Amino acid sequence: MATKVIYFVRHGESVLNSQGIRQGAEGALTDKGREQALATARKFPKHKGRPQVLISSPFERTKETSDIIAHELGITDIEYSDLLKERRNPREIIGHHGDESEVRQIIDLIDKGFHKDNFRYSDEENFADLKERAKALLEYISQRKEKRILMVTHNIFLKMIISYMLMGESLTASEYNKLSFLNPIENAGLTICTYKKWPFCKPEWKLLVWNDILQPEMASEVG
Repeated sequence: MATKVIYFVRHGESVLNSQGIRQGAEGALTDKGREQALATARKFPKHKGRPQVLISSPFERTKETSDIIAHELGITDIEYSDLLKERRNPREIIGHHGDESEVRQIIDLIDKGFHKDNFRYSDEENFADLKERAKALLEYISQRKEKRILMVTHNIFLKMIISYMLMGESLTASEYNKLSFLNPIENAGLTICTYKKWPFCKPEWKLLVWNDILQPEMASEVG
């Protein structure tokens, strides 16, 4: 089997991102976010070698990012998958500013603290949920027939995808939180991985590029 190349793109800056508001499925892109998405789209070849399929989270900000990329690359159809959605936040923080004291306490507890893998604050997707979804996504990718796959997703879940890709079942909540804190992903950042599976061999995932970004003001210089 030939090597598959998987391009992961985080959505461009959303209005709620710019305001520091914790969001759910809602949140359109800012002008800056649209420029970021276009700058990232222009990194890809438009004809030979371009992604064969674009699969996106169904959230508003990822749909808009995907539309911009698809238009730039001449991709006529976008697929949507719930496997690429962002982590469901606890209801107590959705729509609230990240600087609110209660929100900071909750985020510190679930995203920055060392806790058991099955810890759950309220109704959020916890570490165990996200790890299982990342595992399901990698299996989904392995079954796709395309060799060049572009996926548009979100900050927290993309970190989980890569963390599980690198560490597998040995990944713990504490290890994930450490990796997440030390490895930020910018809006419209591009992460590139490969997947290889040969008969009678263990599948091989590799991380090639992490969070490659291009500032919007440089987009005009890109072919």
